[in-house]
Amino acid sequence: MNQVEGEKILDILEETFPDARPELVASNPFEMLIATILSAQCTDVRVNKVTEGLFKDCPSPQDFLDLGQEKLEEKIRSCGFYKNKAKNILGACEILVADYDSKVPETIEDLMSLPGVGKKTANVVASTCFGVDAIAVDTHVFRTSNRLGLAKAKTVEETERQLQEILPKNRWTKAHHLLIFLGRRICASRKPKCEICPLQDHCRYYQNTN
Repeated sequence: MNQVEGEKILDILEETFPDARPELVASNPFEMLIATILSAQCTDVRVNKVTEGLFKDCPSPQDFLDLGQEKLEEKIRSCGFYKNKAKNILGACEILVADYDSKVPETIEDLMSLPGVGKKTANVVASTCFGVDAIAVDTHVFRTSNRLGLAKAKTVEETERQLQEILPKNRWTKAHHLLIFLGRRICASRKPKCEICPLQDHCRYYQNTN
C-alpha cells in the first residue's frame, strides 16, 4: 500500500467517524496517565466507572501515595491485574512528586521512565495531552491496520514503524483514534462487520476473504 491510499483510508474514516476521540475520561494529563495505565487489558467503559470516583478522592500524585497500596487495590480491583497496576501507579506517582514537581512529563522518553508506562501508554499521553505526533498501537490499531494493509507486521513495534512510514506525521494522532473507532464499531476481532465497512475497496482482508 502507498501513501496516497493510506491517506484515502484516513479520509474515509474521518467521514465515517467524525467524533473519533479518546474514550477514556480525563480532565488533565495526570488523569490521562492513570486512566491509560488502568486500561491495559481492560475496557475504557470499566476504567471510566472506576476513575470517576478515584479522581475525586485522589486528584494529585501525593493523594495516591497517601492512599497507599492496599486501599488503591480495592478501588481499582475491577480493572484487573489490580495489584501490579496499583504498584506501578504508586511508583509513577513517587517519581512525579520527586522529580517532576507532581506534573506529568511531556516527552515520550520521560513518560517511559515511569513504572507501568510502555510505548503505547506514553504515546497516548504525549499525543492526547501535549500535542506530540504519535501513533499508539493497541489491539484495535494492530488488528485494523494489518487487516487493511496499512501495515504488514507481526509485532506492535513493527506496526507502529510501518504506520509512521505510510501516514503523514500530522495525522498520526488522529489515525490512532480513527483506527480504534473502526476496530470497536466495525472491524471486530472475531466477527468483523465487513458488509457495512466503508473500506471494502481498500481492505486487503476483505479482498482476500470475499
